[in-house]
Amino acid sequence: METTDAIENCVSNHFTVKSVYREPKSFYFLVDDYSREKFLRLVEDLDKIGYLPFIDEYGENYKINIVNKPESAESKVHLNIFLFLVTIVTTVSAGYMLGGNIWEGITFSIALLAIIGSHETAHFFAARKHGVKATLPYFIPGIPPIGTFGAAINVKSAIPDKNALFDLGVSGPIAGFIVTIPVLVIGILLSYLAPMSSTTMQMFPSLLIYVPMALAFPAVPNGYGVILSPVAFAAWVGTIITMLNLMPVAVLDGGHISRSIFNAKIHHYVSIAGIVVTVFLGWYAMALLMAVFILFMAKTHPGALDNVSKLSRNRKIIAVLTIAIFILCLTPAPRTF
Repeated sequence: METTDAIENCVSNHFTVKSVYREPKSFYFLVDDYSREKFLRLVEDLDKIGYLPFIDEYGENYKINIVNKPESAESKVHLNIFLFLVTIVTTVSAGYMLGGNIWEGITFSIALLAIIGSHETAHFFAARKHGVKATLPYFIPGIPPIGTFGAAINVKSAIPDKNALFDLGVSGPIAGFIVTIPVLVIGILLSYLAPMSSTTMQMFPSLLIYVPMALAFPAVPNGYGVILSPVAFAAWVGTIITMLNLMPVAVLDGGHISRSIFNAKIHHYVSIAGIVVTVFLGWYAMALLMAVFILFMAKTHPGALDNVSKLSRNRKIIAVLTIAIFILCLTPAPRTF
């Protein structure tokens, strides 16, 4: 009861409360005004007693949802280091199998981990910029032909507003895209023409890869194909990582971007559209994972604490540029012919 009174006092100290709704694990307060400054002070007050507020528009009023502040376990940096070292071994091994020598394995590993590492590190620094607690990247070892299942950071505190949510989502794909470009140029220069076998795995290049490849190999004889070097293959993987992460689904990077622009209901429909596009491109396993996540783990994206705040003009421009990056990286799944 004391906690309930403390929560109600915190809210009423900053907002004019019209009504209160209690549920087993949360409280809803209906208020008739909104102020970013007042809400930030409410966040500080509730944080002291172990709660978090989410504010959103509710008709002509505003709804403040109070939930328990989740506990976060202490990060263990040695685990990050261990996984990174193991991923170096698995990606070097994968590159060795692709190129046939240890040098090809090393260059493949450097290229791929540079793309993935820049993606996740950008997320980390974007989180720090907005005061959001996040771990260092956890690299995930994998099997050939890639040698890794990517990497991830663990966000350990709430995201304050839409601008922060947008930055957290967009930073990784943009950083990974930027690093992919020089990797691609070097990789194409190391690629070559060779006769194609009767059964060939056909990799469909994105626009980002097709243009430099067409410039480097303007005339490909019948029966021949472009054999991507391990470094170019790393760039190809990089475009897929960027594309899939930019799918506006659930809590993927693209999902964060979408949720910073749309409300929860519209974001849900946009997520479904993203899954349909993923299926259409032939990435069936990824589409299945997306669907399972939405159905059983996170039916709605919680958004930022402050879902009333507006996205800045510069970020809206970046959102348009991000769509262009997504189109450049669109890649159908490989097929065997």
